Amino acid sequence: MNDQYEVRLEKLKKLREKNYDPYQKEFDRKHTIKELLEIDPSLYNESIKYSIAGRVRSKRMMGKAGFFTIEDDTGKIQFYVRQDEKEVDFDIVKNLDLGDILGISGYLFLTKVGEKTLHVEKLELLAKCLRPLPVVKEADGKVYDAFSDKEQRYRLRYVDLIVNPEVRETFVIRSKIISFIRNFLTNEGYLEVETPMMQPIPGGASARPFITHHNALDIDLYLRIAPELYLKRLLVGGFTKVFELNRNFRNEGISYKHNPEFTMLEVYMAYGNMYTMMDLCERLITSVAKEILGTLKIHYEDHEIDLTPPWKQISYLEAIKQYSGVEIQPESTLENVIQQAISRGFSKELFQHVKSIWEVAEILFDEAVEKNLIQPIFVVKYPKEISPLAKANKEDPRFVDRFEPYIAGREVGNAFSELNDPFDQKERFLEQVKKREAGDEEAQYMDYDYIRALEYGMPPAGGLGIGIDRLVMLLTNKHSIRDTILFPLLRPEKPEEIEKV
Repeated sequence: MNDQYEVRLEKLKKLREKNYDPYQKEFDRKHTIKELLEIDPSLYNESIKYSIAGRVRSKRMMGKAGFFTIEDDTGKIQFYVRQDEKEVDFDIVKNLDLGDILGISGYLFLTKVGEKTLHVEKLELLAKCLRPLPVVKEADGKVYDAFSDKEQRYRLRYVDLIVNPEVRETFVIRSKIISFIRNFLTNEGYLEVETPMMQPIPGGASARPFITHHNALDIDLYLRIAPELYLKRLLVGGFTKVFELNRNFRNEGISYKHNPEFTMLEVYMAYGNMYTMMDLCERLITSVAKEILGTLKIHYEDHEIDLTPPWKQISYLEAIKQYSGVEIQPESTLENVIQQAISRGFSKELFQHVKSIWEVAEILFDEAVEKNLIQPIFVVKYPKEISPLAKANKEDPRFVDRFEPYIAGREVGNAFSELNDPFDQKERFLEQVKKREAGDEEAQYMDYDYIRALEYGMPPAGGLGIGIDRLVMLLTNKHSIRDTILFPLLRPEKPEEIEKV
């Protein structure tokens, strides 16, 4: 690596000694490679010129001529260049390296073996590639990638995108998914809005926030963990259908399912409820799948998943009983629930710090239930104690009108009938404050301004949140959330590590 870097630096030096700028200001790129590849060879004519730009991916010199492959964001094409071309500096051609970015112009022709090729009449080196690219080889239809260190691929995402076209395609699909969701909701009459990402009180979810400081106001602020409470303030203000697609930040662990910075969709509909949101969630996800994949039967890892509606439903406590064997009811004692779990084979260490039966329930759900929810299903009827922003169920107020959709063993969203009673909401917040005071760093804060907003009257409403990163994971068949985020959070490198070749 060091040797190759030094050789390329020497080539760069020689170019500059010839007064050639190896980092050009501009190039008039008139065509994409895809456009050239789509032209019928019967239309090829030396008088018709094409101008493309891209990165050199292969080279084969043969004395006074050479064959190269150039790639842009639309595809690859071969080009041929000879020493006797008037507007070509062949010294530049001979010293081209894989990864160099070129602008080339010429005419199309077919080689003897029938390959579409651009005969270059003009060539400009637009940016010299000093660091050698990882070698990616193809044989028997399989790709052998020397750049296989996952962490390095995330850290050097720009290199990952250069050498792995399928990675680029994942993020093209991600963009299409987000664009489709925007259009879908806009066509349904929802208004896209933006709410603060720095908040004096982090609300709308149970999570540990990131803290920052605003110097001019001399106040601490929090990066938002959810936009929920601000979006519901808009319902108070008279908007009836709103949504936001933006970043949330949670100071939590990193795993294949979690990144501290992630993208959420949140949707709120005045005069709706949990069931309105359930219908919207099902229609939205199935519509995205049809648009992106053209089918509702998708492959994810080892599973074939059928998204065809209607999706099944199961209550939260029934799911725990079915998959863990532990029966929990609101009146259950903590000791009894833990004893049941241990008798079913769960480690005693899992429960050594729990303070309520609902903490046990969450552990059992994570350990035993999630991985079994492969086909799309709505988990419903959550306990009131773990749902501080949801409206209580009329028939059984120990539970709330809430659901979470699960697909491929992962939660992809959260929704409920929104709590609009300011007195009930204040009591729920106070219970959260007690949990914080007892040491629960993820318990929610008291938000007096939100209570004041509810006192002006918020219409009954339904709210829905969908994790965009997890939806992209599902539709692109990616195991890790970091494969769907262009620049996932990693420990920073030291300057000397970056400079080392």
